[in-house]
Amino acid sequence: MPLSTVPSSSAEFRFAPNPLAHLIRQCLGAGLVLAAAGVAAQTTSNTTLQEVVVSDQAEAIGNLQKTYSGGQLARGGNLGILGITDLMNVPFSTTNYTSELIDNQQALTIADVVMNDASVRPLTSRGGFGDDFQIRGFTVPNGDSGFNGLFGLLPTTRVPLQMVERVEVLKGPGSFVNGMSPNASIGGSINVVTKRANDVPLTRLTGTYMGESQFGTHLDVGRRFGEDNQWGVRVNGVWRNGEGNVDGGRERLGLGSIGLDYAGTRLRWSLDALSSRGKTVEFRPQISFAANVTRPLTPPSPRGNFYPGTDLKDNVDLVSTRLEYDIDDRTTIYGSLGYSEVDYQQIFPRAVGGLRQDGSFNVTNNWYDFYGKTTAAEAGVRTRFNTGAVKHTLALGVNKLDQETGNLFVTGATRLSNIYNPTPLVPLTGARGEPPKANELEQHSIGLVDTMSFANDRVLLTLGLRDQTIEQKNALGVTTYKKSAISPMAGLVFKPIDNVSVYTNYTDGLVRGGVAPLTAANRDEVFAPQKSKQYEVGVKADWGRLMTQVAVYEIKRPSAYTDPATNLYSFGGEQRNRGLELTAYGEVTRGLRAMASAAFIDAKLTRTAGGTNQGNSAPGVPDRTFNLGLDWDTPWVPGLSLNGRVIHTAEVYTSAANNLLMPSWTRLDIGARYATQVAGKPVVLRANLENVADKAYWITSTYVTVGAPRTLMLSAQIDF
Repeated sequence: MPLSTVPSSSAEFRFAPNPLAHLIRQCLGAGLVLAAAGVAAQTTSNTTLQEVVVSDQAEAIGNLQKTYSGGQLARGGNLGILGITDLMNVPFSTTNYTSELIDNQQALTIADVVMNDASVRPLTSRGGFGDDFQIRGFTVPNGDSGFNGLFGLLPTTRVPLQMVERVEVLKGPGSFVNGMSPNASIGGSINVVTKRANDVPLTRLTGTYMGESQFGTHLDVGRRFGEDNQWGVRVNGVWRNGEGNVDGGRERLGLGSIGLDYAGTRLRWSLDALSSRGKTVEFRPQISFAANVTRPLTPPSPRGNFYPGTDLKDNVDLVSTRLEYDIDDRTTIYGSLGYSEVDYQQIFPRAVGGLRQDGSFNVTNNWYDFYGKTTAAEAGVRTRFNTGAVKHTLALGVNKLDQETGNLFVTGATRLSNIYNPTPLVPLTGARGEPPKANELEQHSIGLVDTMSFANDRVLLTLGLRDQTIEQKNALGVTTYKKSAISPMAGLVFKPIDNVSVYTNYTDGLVRGGVAPLTAANRDEVFAPQKSKQYEVGVKADWGRLMTQVAVYEIKRPSAYTDPATNLYSFGGEQRNRGLELTAYGEVTRGLRAMASAAFIDAKLTRTAGGTNQGNSAPGVPDRTFNLGLDWDTPWVPGLSLNGRVIHTAEVYTSAANNLLMPSWTRLDIGARYATQVAGKPVVLRANLENVADKAYWITSTYVTVGAPRTLMLSAQIDF
């Protein structure tokens, strides 16, 4: 039925009746029982809670890398076939954000976290349909994010962070280390790592407030059991509802998740399950410009929706498990398996012909519904051995992804509107129906990599190959595309002194090939996956309290077009991004934490159809971005900390023709928190104010959306 008829009261908010949701409810119920038992045991045996030190806990949570000085970032993360590694030992640029940063910034989705890095920019703003990102100037959709190292399971909308321990960002083509993602992103990859129970029992309740009238609550319970605390359970439950930062809108979310794990001497096992139900009324719109627009338009109110009547309901059910076993001290075998079902219904308008210079546009109302069913798996073996004076870490891994998708697109009537005086959408009528199956995607690969250590571990050479196969089928199950390609990787790390790593890498990312359209002279010709190429050189230095990184890179991505002279379809196009990245983070001095980064990108269209637009700047890619964040423990009030963050993005072109240059924007966020005790219980009060100046600005990619307005976020957290 149409989304407008879905009941809005909390009493009507319930899980969809499907087998996966039933399984997840059973897992959640079991977890709540175990957690409740742990609460009771803890209450009888120990009424005094011990102080929790985040940096000490992190080592025990899912075999994660330690947090770095200041607690906001970690020393490394999961690099797929290479395993969980320290960033000083890998020939890549990575940033790994911790739950401490997530909590203190009151981040709600991945986008809120990764925007702390100047090389990463969200392409939407809070209150929109979902999250997309740009890493090193290339688009990375939210659906290409990883879940505990498995890619393709997460929705295309957004990922709530209440069950997340780490957000890990790898910059550059990641298809070698992780295998190709569903949308074949090449700019980088993002992976979320779920929470695990710590040795210190946790019962944490957080109340939240955002925007005009959005209230929420979050319960986080963790317990370990067994003679040596081998068994753990971590349960998270979230409910929030109310108007956020779009006038007359409403954002509602209900989420339940459970993480079970076993940490034995040689055997490690985990199971994660989550179920999420969201509904957004009046979500933040996006639009593209008409081809003849040459001057930037003043943004409309950031609290408005120039498509009045938009509506979105998005659901996610996901379950995954992982098993690791140490055959001996040198050899480990592992395997992961995950399954997810996502679906959404939305009233999704479209501006026919684009936005005109006077702010007017013709808007068509549409239903756009979608479902996806995805199975992802990986398995492998990792072993260490020596050949003379050379140490080897050899890994063999396979992964597989099967995804079925379906969609329903129903177009309604069109009417004239204006971003400064919007007209309500023409209501859609008739039977909505269920989205029919559209296509199937099957991907599988096998990778082999050897990291060789020389000269007392001062030189690390990594060489690898991954053979990847992509097969697409239509709604009838008939294969329309099947091709394979081999992507190599070579990386070198040199440590001239203990705290400095100089590295270089060459990697191939894969861009899915296509099929020549019916209008081309070579119609129906099938193209193999195309290879993007990255060359990178960098230096990392660990100064004890401060980590600094410098990277210089070049990425070339092929693109397809039909040549106007020959009418032949081919991958003759190319975009080339050259960049310089500067990063520093850590605890500059006791009580003062900093995150600073700058990115400079020269993104050019180096090969285009008929030479048109050749040499122009790539659309949607800023040539410079800057970030600076500070977090300070005040010396005059124990427990009081102040923080601030400045984000700057330079001007960008909206199209390959470079006929419209959108202005730069700068945003200031500030915040404070106060840690104290109430009745002997640890309490943390937080306040964050985003976009302090309430600046209206355009976020630009292939479309534009208005940045979120000044938004106040409050929370009160208590540990029982």
